[in-house]
Amino acid sequence: MNKHQQLAAYLQHHPEAVGKVVDFDCTTDCLLPFDFTAANTNLSADDIADTGKFSQWVQQQIAQSGCRYGIGGYMEHRTLYARSALFDTAGQEPRRLHLGVDIWAAAGTPVYAPLAGRVHSFANNNNFGDYGPTIILQHNLNGLTLYSLYGHLNAACLNRLQVGRPIQKNQQIALFGDAAENGSWPPHLHFQLMFDMKGKAGDYPGVGRYSEKDTLQQNIPDPELILQFHKTL
Repeated sequence: MNKHQQLAAYLQHHPEAVGKVVDFDCTTDCLLPFDFTAANTNLSADDIADTGKFSQWVQQQIAQSGCRYGIGGYMEHRTLYARSALFDTAGQEPRRLHLGVDIWAAAGTPVYAPLAGRVHSFANNNNFGDYGPTIILQHNLNGLTLYSLYGHLNAACLNRLQVGRPIQKNQQIALFGDAAENGSWPPHLHFQLMFDMKGKAGDYPGVGRYSEKDTLQQNIPDPELILQFHKTL
């Protein structure tokens, strides 16, 4: 049984172990799927490059839909990363493959740990287009190690953390940061899972090269396994 199968089996047999990442009531709330591939012609490159315009567009889409959150992104081949040099390396394929799920909502939206664990690491990845404040938790699921990453948070959340500190299921760990502190993005949470941190701390790539998709998926399972939003769509 590979790690993906182990994770799926654990979650199937221990549904009580899984909590929430954000507040969501399936009886009253809905999710607006966002498409940030080349198929989305409603956003120009200039709009995406302007954080204010980009934020306004996201907020308007959510408000007009009547949904509480926007959602999407796992293994999505996005065009919007051209807005930052962070995702381009001279002579190499640019990084455009989104590796986590984005949950879009207003700054100040609470973020929770969906699984019990401990603080693995944290950092303020303070570059244009980067995560900004980031928390990574480590979880032990009957011998299977799983890491969860939370990016684009509020800066103050890092002040209360210590590496190794226990975290309980459904414990609030942060808020969505605003564009001034979250890497210059419209407010949202980047939520990602990894089996192996590859020696990294406080950071793990949330965007990869499309040609490496198969390899990346081996270490980065679908966050929907934890989010379980499919039950509400």
